[in-house]
Amino acid sequence: MKTLPQLITGQIFLHACMAGMRMATPLLALKQGYSPLAVGALLALFALTQVFFALPAGRFVDREGLKKPLLISVAVSSVGASLSAIWPIFPVLCLSALATGGATGMAVIALQRHVGRMAQNPEQLRVAFSWLSIGPAVSNFLGPVLAGLLIDYAGSEPAHVTGFQWAFLLLAALPLSTWFWVRSVPELHAPRVTGELAPRRAMDLLAEPMMQRLLGVNWLLSSCWDVHTFVVPVLGHERGYSASVVGTILGAFAVAAALIRVCLPFISRRVKEHQIITGSMGCTALLFAIYPLMPTPWAMGLCSVFLGLVLGTAQPMIMSTLHQITPANRQGEALGLRLMSINASSVLMPMLFGAAGAVAGVAPVFWVVGSAVGWGAQWAWRLRPTGAQTGRH
Repeated sequence: MKTLPQLITGQIFLHACMAGMRMATPLLALKQGYSPLAVGALLALFALTQVFFALPAGRFVDREGLKKPLLISVAVSSVGASLSAIWPIFPVLCLSALATGGATGMAVIALQRHVGRMAQNPEQLRVAFSWLSIGPAVSNFLGPVLAGLLIDYAGSEPAHVTGFQWAFLLLAALPLSTWFWVRSVPELHAPRVTGELAPRRAMDLLAEPMMQRLLGVNWLLSSCWDVHTFVVPVLGHERGYSASVVGTILGAFAVAAALIRVCLPFISRRVKEHQIITGSMGCTALLFAIYPLMPTPWAMGLCSVFLGLVLGTAQPMIMSTLHQITPANRQGEALGLRLMSINASSVLMPMLFGAAGAVAGVAPVFWVVGSAVGWGAQWAWRLRPTGAQTGRH
């Protein structure tokens, strides 16, 4: 576990590249006169690559370990951001979105698998993934802030190199720092399984009841993140709140999710995964029931903080459980399945929420999703790896 700080730091720089691109590219597209529909399609491309390539990437990570997939991810991410710095036009922005999104997905799988291999027991798994989950929270702040500062202050619009291009160049340099931090981390390959001649199929993993429950729980909780991010601006607009107020409500959620993950390594030493996930789902269902009833921005902000606290605890515990229920030689593939389901949800669910909200209003969207999460808590309570499954690790 001595190399965990290096892995977290490396993850921060690579993920910050994508987070900054995800903020800067739609702004540039809007500035160039593209429609909100085109900008929405551009944003979807960051997740779309991971929907189709997460599973092959997971199998590649199972074969190659940490460094080769990570080096490829660093190169693809850096080149992808550099292309927008050289040619800041909409088709190239779309290509950069595909490149940085896909590269970050493969890097995340490689890092998560490696951290899972480092842990020696379930308690170490909970603690390690609790610390690792802090990385995306930091990078989601670092990347957009750095890009925003350069966009606003680095050069005027008529200049040959605009502020956007300077931002893209800086974001392209961030993944190179990732390789600096992780290049000395030793490989931890899974033991090879003898006699495995038949090609592996994802359906073999999906046939496991524990994997079905885990992916179902993961999808429900991921949908909660999506519905909060999507519906709160709509609810704020309906009530006449300013953009800064809506942004503060969403920002309170992000800060709370980051803070609880700092505390989670200490909490997880005393509480098991299925208990934390079940509690998270139950509290989320309750908060979704009362959220649209909150009459003021302050009340919504308080709900947002509590929601960030309970949802922020779940993802590291899901990662820990996944490593305990999956054979060691297929953990990368299982991580790919999980990432694929999350990004498919991020692409499809906002469209579903928008259609439902247009017909019935935003409050029923909260209540329907909250009811589904509350019902799904029974799956979470049954996410208890047996001794045989834990031994697979």
